[in-house]
Amino acid sequence: MPAVAEFFVVKRLLSWSIAVYADPDLIPFEPPAKPLGLRWLPTLWRNYIETIPRAAYEGGVVRIQRRASDVLLVCDPALIGEILVEKADAFGRDAATRRAFAPMIGDNSLFLAEGAEWRWQRRAVAAMFRHDALLSFVPLFAAAAGRQVERWRAAGKAPVDAAAAMTRTTFDIIVEAMLGGTASLDADAYSRALAISFATIPWHLVYTVFALPAWMPYPGRRRAVRARLFLQQDISRLVEARRGVTSAQGDLLDLLLAARDPESGRTMTDDEVMKNLVTFITAGHETTSVALTWTLWLLAKDRATQQRVHDEVAAVAGAGAIGATQIEGLSFCRQVIQEAMRLFPPAAAISRLAKVPMTLGDIQIGVGARVHIPIYALHRNDKLWPAPNAFDPDRFAPERAKTYSRYAYLPFGGGPRICIGASFAMLEATVILASLIRAFRFEAVPGHRPKPVARLTLRPQGGMPLIVTPR
Repeated sequence: MPAVAEFFVVKRLLSWSIAVYADPDLIPFEPPAKPLGLRWLPTLWRNYIETIPRAAYEGGVVRIQRRASDVLLVCDPALIGEILVEKADAFGRDAATRRAFAPMIGDNSLFLAEGAEWRWQRRAVAAMFRHDALLSFVPLFAAAAGRQVERWRAAGKAPVDAAAAMTRTTFDIIVEAMLGGTASLDADAYSRALAISFATIPWHLVYTVFALPAWMPYPGRRRAVRARLFLQQDISRLVEARRGVTSAQGDLLDLLLAARDPESGRTMTDDEVMKNLVTFITAGHETTSVALTWTLWLLAKDRATQQRVHDEVAAVAGAGAIGATQIEGLSFCRQVIQEAMRLFPPAAAISRLAKVPMTLGDIQIGVGARVHIPIYALHRNDKLWPAPNAFDPDRFAPERAKTYSRYAYLPFGGGPRICIGASFAMLEATVILASLIRAFRFEAVPGHRPKPVARLTLRPQGGMPLIVTPR
């Protein structure tokens, strides 16, 4: 057979073998063949990930120059390392992120602060996220998961909304961990206020593109302002009540109230403490709940993998409470969660703004250039991941995981600003998943095909109905 013909036969066979293992439900839309023209703005408003062109799924850099902006979509792990690590100080938060989040959490909260302001706050809360401190939360995780098990046992046979249930469970956990369990926060009211506030994120994106002033009205603006005030006033009430009182178990609120910058001696005002708490409570439960929602759906579709998770939990923990000493043995549980976050990363992108002119790789960029790392596309890059649209938790088995580039997988970001709560979230998700799979069988609702939509996180549009059957 001629070499050229042989090449095309092998290529066709490889393509066919990958297609066999790919699930069409895991490919929710076809990426545009090239950067969108007139349709770009309405698509951005509707769902950011649908604007990412096919070339971004194939690696490298896609440069999109429009009249008002210069945007780089970076999916090359080496360049991502430059952005997040080697040249981290040369990049700042992008304007759209600041505009969307600053009214809620302030310009100088840990999420948006930069330079020395960011470093001292990061040091102040680091103690809570040490490994030994995190293991002390395992009973809290297991207890919250147990309460969710009881709620589902009482729910009957009708499909349940796994997205709403995971939000409730992770919210209970984050409030107890961050506020010592002494706080009285209405989970439903808090979640509604967050949803109202962050539903306006697409407007912030669009208005930033056109450099429109912050006071410009948009649909839902008044409701969003009222929602933010509710959240801030509720948390402020708790901060005020805690001044001078120490939690019995020690929590994030204690750390924030006691935090002192060793260089300047400054401490946080009540307003700064409040805005950091809003940040942690919001990010700390939202991202984990989304990761668990997609994990349960993927397992509902893959009964063999679901059974593997169940068998591991039964072998490691039996029927008893899941404790800190058993966490290490739940390795396949962690792999399943990691693979779910590869296919459906809770944060769909990382955005940065160039603060100085520079060379990125061999590309010259100027001050104000916007750099996006489209994590959703990076995680489905067919040059970095074999069969990228297949659900394969074994790709995160220890030996295989070592073969991937460090910056090919970014569910929690990377570099100095990697999510400080990453280990907390993975530990929490592992305990919750193990508890639920041990108690129930999960089935997908026939005909339901969830659509991932990027707002604050990559949530399934309209929730996630699943059929839950007690074992």
